[in-house]
Amino acid sequence: MAKRQSKPTSSSSDNKVQPLFPRQSAGWDPLGTGGEERREQSYVRTVKPMSAGQALLMQAIKEHNLTLALGPAGTGKTYLAISSAVTALEKGEVDRIVLSRPAIEAGESIGYLPGDVNEKMAPFLRPLYDALSDRLGAKRLKAMMADGSIEIAPVGYMRGRTLNNAFVVIDEAQNCTYAQIKMLLTRLGWHSTMVLTGDPDQSDLLPGVSGLADIARRLEVVDGISIVRLADADIVRHPLVASMLTVL
Repeated sequence: MAKRQSKPTSSSSDNKVQPLFPRQSAGWDPLGTGGEERREQSYVRTVKPMSAGQALLMQAIKEHNLTLALGPAGTGKTYLAISSAVTALEKGEVDRIVLSRPAIEAGESIGYLPGDVNEKMAPFLRPLYDALSDRLGAKRLKAMMADGSIEIAPVGYMRGRTLNNAFVVIDEAQNCTYAQIKMLLTRLGWHSTMVLTGDPDQSDLLPGVSGLADIARRLEVVDGISIVRLADADIVRHPLVASMLTVL
């Protein structure tokens, strides 16, 4: 598994990691304010950006038919893409949501998985299910998957398709090769929106195999395509995640 490149360290005593979210600062606090001990994770109706980078991403998705969201873990790439997809579906802007994610294990093999294609892909799509459940509720999500409003489309089965009137989310795109991402991008049909999310620094492929960073660099000059690069300051998980990523 490819790992982040080591960053130079210093033995100087004044070279200390500074917290990105000081508890005394005003505004949003990922640890909660007002004595909250747990984060509420029930049904979410309205999603609001928690950082300038997230606001930029949400706006880019609204204004562009193709958006690439690149950034470290915990910046809300997948969640914001899913939220935008649900909003578009509820407004009648698209007829369905198509979810795709490469079936790549994170450094270990989980062996043969029984069942049909949906059951085989379920473990890999769990993060997408979680985000959809937050936005739709478990019962409604199950019904929409049954009637085809939400479709699971493994990367390997996407070739030859044209996705019209759909909101397409390609998650963990850093685990796709250049050829795979090129194939996925060219599936975009009329009246459709596509969002690719991924962290080029956390690919589970061999070094140099992931095509996400190269694709993003090439597409930056193309009009009508938005490349949004989130940073450590956009991380909305536990503050230790941001602190760890500055040294790992």
